[in-house]
Amino acid sequence: MYKLLIRPILFMFDPEEVHYFTFSFVRFISKIPGVSSIIKTVYKVNDPRLEREVFGIKFSNPVGLAAGFDKDAKLYKELSDFGFGFIEIGTVTPVGQEGNPKKRLFRLKEDQAIINRMGFNNGGVIEAVERLKQNKGILIGGNIGKNKITPNENAVDDYIICFDALFNHVDYFVVNVSSPNTPNLRALQDKEPLTQLLQTLQNKNLTHEKPKPILLKIAPDLTDEQLLDIIDIIKTTQIAGVIATNTTISREGLQSVNKEEMGGLSGKPLTRRSTEVIRFLSEKSNKAFPIIGVGGIHTAQDAIEKLNAGASLVQLYTGFIYEGPALIKAINKAILKGL
Repeated sequence: MYKLLIRPILFMFDPEEVHYFTFSFVRFISKIPGVSSIIKTVYKVNDPRLEREVFGIKFSNPVGLAAGFDKDAKLYKELSDFGFGFIEIGTVTPVGQEGNPKKRLFRLKEDQAIINRMGFNNGGVIEAVERLKQNKGILIGGNIGKNKITPNENAVDDYIICFDALFNHVDYFVVNVSSPNTPNLRALQDKEPLTQLLQTLQNKNLTHEKPKPILLKIAPDLTDEQLLDIIDIIKTTQIAGVIATNTTISREGLQSVNKEEMGGLSGKPLTRRSTEVIRFLSEKSNKAFPIIGVGGIHTAQDAIEKLNAGASLVQLYTGFIYEGPALIKAINKAILKGL
């Protein structure tokens, strides 16, 4: 029903406006008595064989929602009803910011893709914390970044602010240095500044009685040499793992009229490259750390390929928009079928 009736209507309107409308609509219908239970019945797959224990956390199933969809932790409860095993909020920054000027979100329908140059638009970490205080048992990841006006030499301070504020309200952290939409952010992926940033956060983490897993989200545009650096950095800093991958700045093979828009590309064109990065990291590290696979998952088979390449968990974003919530159920069913 989603692809035949709902998506064609939604795709007639501006993508960012549709996003906000959809949030309001899902929140509204979820307040109607019985609707939440119906959604769970339709989409959730409850089977103990789907459970995964990764970096010390037990996930009810391995399919999560990637960061960027529920930036401000406004809809994590309602979204979890659709069958996600975990929800990643953010990217959040210490201070709320508007992000880049609109129009900043573009559909590439012929390519089953999206280009965004949102620029970490969010209400700030404190607002997210207030909403997360209402959480009752939903597994949450906290994706953290720096404010646009913060120079890279002071970036670590922004990440620490977000880390401290979120610590008691999320189950794991994601350090985002790979978005192409904040000026110079990707320079933090270079070996020396990245090692310093992650080591500082890990040192802070280890002062807690129960440290939280810290993951690094990386770009798909890294070279093999840079990926080998990532493996070394994880070994040095002893962080928990990697999310592979963020959006790409590549435009290779695109057909859509919006293909020249600036920003990060997500969706089907990223399927192969993100899986290649997962396989490379898994093989070259000898499976030394867990990987969450994200990028171009539009079918159950796409997810299975990422799991087979070495991912422990997967996340959806653009595929969720194009395929609808039935994709979550299809992936979990396919995993069970393969057991």
